[in-house]
Amino acid sequence: MLLTLFTIWVLSPFVALVWAHVVSKRWSVPTRATVYSLMLILTPVSLAVYEDVAFGTPRAQAAAAFLIVPLASWLLIALVLPIAALLSAMLSRRGEGV
Repeated sequence: MLLTLFTIWVLSPFVALVWAHVVSKRWSVPTRATVYSLMLILTPVSLAVYEDVAFGTPRAQAAAAFLIVPLASWLLIALVLPIAALLSAMLSRRGEGV
C-alpha cells in the first residue's frame, strides 16, 4: 500500500503537467510555453535526483527525495503557472489598448 502511495505521489506532478498540456489548447501562447518549459525542466531534474538516489551512494534517508522532489515540483507548478497566466492576461489587455 505504501509503495502505491509513493508511486502516485511521485507521478502526480507529471500527470498534472500532461493534463495541463491537454487542456491548454485554449490558453495563451506564453502560458502554454510555460507548461512546456516546466515539463522540460522538471522531468530531467527529477530523473537526475531519482537516479542519484537509486544508483548513487547509499544513504540513510533515501526515501526523503521521493517526498521532497514531488513537493518541490508541485510548488514550482503552483507558483509559475498562475504568474505566467496573469502576466499573459496583463500583456494581452495592454495590447488591446485597455
